Amino acid sequence: MQRIKPIPIGVEFYKQMIENGYYYIDKTLLIKDILEQGSMVTLFTRPRRFGKTLAQTMLRTFFEKEILPDGSVADNSVYFHGKKIMEAGEEYTKYMGQYPVIFLSLKSAKQPTYEMAYRSLIDEIRKEYDRHSYILEASYITEDVKERYNSILNMKADQTTSAKAIAFLSECLEKYHKQKVIILLDEYDVPLENAYFSGFYNEMFSFIRSLFESALKTNESLKFAVVTGCLRISRESIFTGLNNLKVVSVLDETYAEYFGFKQNEVDNFLEAYGIPERKSEIKNWYDGYLFGNTEIYNPWSIINYVYDIVYKNTEFPKPYWSNTSSNSIVRELIDTVDNNTKNELEKLIAGGAIEKPVHEDITYEDIYKSQDNLWNFLFFTGYLKAFKKSFIEEQIYLSMTIPNKEILYIYKNTIQEWFGNKIKTLDFSEMYKAIIDGDTKVFEDYLREQLRGSISFLDSAENFYHGFLLGLLGGLQEYEKLSNRESGEERYDIVLKPYDERKPAIILELKRVKRFTEMENMCQKALQQIEDRHYDAELLDEGYMFIKKYGICFCKKSCMVMINK
Repeated sequence: MQRIKPIPIGVEFYKQMIENGYYYIDKTLLIKDILEQGSMVTLFTRPRRFGKTLAQTMLRTFFEKEILPDGSVADNSVYFHGKKIMEAGEEYTKYMGQYPVIFLSLKSAKQPTYEMAYRSLIDEIRKEYDRHSYILEASYITEDVKERYNSILNMKADQTTSAKAIAFLSECLEKYHKQKVIILLDEYDVPLENAYFSGFYNEMFSFIRSLFESALKTNESLKFAVVTGCLRISRESIFTGLNNLKVVSVLDETYAEYFGFKQNEVDNFLEAYGIPERKSEIKNWYDGYLFGNTEIYNPWSIINYVYDIVYKNTEFPKPYWSNTSSNSIVRELIDTVDNNTKNELEKLIAGGAIEKPVHEDITYEDIYKSQDNLWNFLFFTGYLKAFKKSFIEEQIYLSMTIPNKEILYIYKNTIQEWFGNKIKTLDFSEMYKAIIDGDTKVFEDYLREQLRGSISFLDSAENFYHGFLLGLLGGLQEYEKLSNRESGEERYDIVLKPYDERKPAIILELKRVKRFTEMENMCQKALQQIEDRHYDAELLDEGYMFIKKYGICFCKKSCMVMINK
C-alpha cells in the first residue's frame, strides 16, 4: 500500500515541501510564464494565505546559484525532478541555478512602534547579507566595501545606508557572480498595513519607498524582480517614475492559476486522501474566488480542512482563514458604518451584490478617503469577490458578493462582536423596567431604536432576531435567561426567570413576517401559541405566581410587542 503523503500545514518554503515529501500541488510553470512575460518588475497582489511565500521560495530555489558554507554550489535541480517545469523544455530549464538571488520577506514587521518594526526589517536584510557573506572573501573587495557591508551585517548602519542595502548587495553580488541579480520581495505591504493601524504610517512609508526605489528603479545590477503583497503598489507613491512595473492583480487572467487551487487540483487532493464525498461542502465553504476568469479555492483553508477531516479532528468545516488573516479592516468598516453602508452590508450577508468603481491604486493611506475605497480594500484583500465587470463613463465597475461561507462567518462574527460591544455602552434600565412592568410601548420603542441602528442578518432572520433580543437582555442581571428550552409540549423562544420569586417570570415568543400589515396578527398568534403549547408549565411547576407573556413580531427593522399578562 502506498504511503500517504503528509499534508503541508503551514509549510511556506519550497525546499521543505519537497524534502519532507509533503503533498504538493505543482505550480512550477509559474517560472515558464515569468520568463515568457519578461517583465523587469512583476507585482502579484493576492489575499493573505494564498501561497505567495511558497511561490517566491520556489522561484528562489529554481533560479539561484546558491553558494553553500563550504564554498561549493548547491545542486537545486533535485527539487524539480518530476515537476512540470522540467517538461517545458531546455529553453526554460537553462536558467536553473544561474543567478544570484536576494530574497526578502517583510511579513515579520508587525511591531507596535516604528523603531521596533524598522529593526525587524533591517534584521531581515542582515540575514540576506549573512547568507551572501562569502563575497567578502573575494580578493578584489575593497576595505571601503567591506566596511559598508559589515555595518549592515552587524546592524550598525545608519538609516540612509540601510535604505540602500538591497541595491548595494545587488552590486556586490553582480561583481562576484558576473551575473545580474534576481530580487524577490515577499509580502511587501505588511509593514505598511501594520504601520497604518499602529499609527506610524508616514515614517514606514518613507523608508519602504527609499528601500524599493534604490532596489528596483535605479538598480543597474537587476535582472528582474518579483514582488508579492495584498495591495497594488501606487506608482505615484512607492515607486515614483517606475516605468518597468507590471502589476498582476486578482482582476487579471494572466498567472491566475498559480496562487490558490483550481477545481481539478482540489478534486485530486480530496481523491488522494480518500474523501471525494466532501467536494460539495468544500465548494460552499472555501471556493468562490475569481482571479480573472479562473475559479480559485482558498489554499490555506483547503489544506487545513483536509488535514482535520483525514485525522478526525472535526467532522465539520471551520473558518480557518478567519483565524490567520487580519480582520481589522472588516472591524474598521463596521465601526465607521453609516446607514447606506449598513444597507449594503445587509444585502451582501443576505447573498446579494453591490456595485462599486474599481480603484487599483488604493493604498492604506487612502482607505478612509471614501467609502468606495473601503469596499475596494475589502475586495483586493479577499473579503469580496467580483463576478461581473462593467465599463461606465471611462470607469470600471465591479459587481461584488461575499465569496463563501467562511468569509460570511467573518462578517457575521465581527458584526456580533461589534453589537455586543455597542450595547455594553448603552443604558437599557428603562427597557428592562418596561418589560417587568408590562409597558409594551416603551419596550417596543427601545427595540425599534436598536433595530434601526443594527446590522441585520436577514439571510437567517429568525436566528438574527433571537440573538439580537438575547443580546439586549444581557444586562438584566436579576433574571436568568433561558433560550429554546423544552417546556410543556414544545420549545419556547426566550424565558426570563427571576432570582427573586416575588418578581414576574417572563415568556417571550418571537415571530417574523415579510409585510408590516401582518405584524399585529402574528403577535396575537404568538400569544396564543404560548397558551396552546403550555410554555408556562415549567414556571408554574416551580411555583412562580406572576408570569408575563409577550408576543413579539419583527418585520425587517420594525417590530410590534403585545402582552398577555
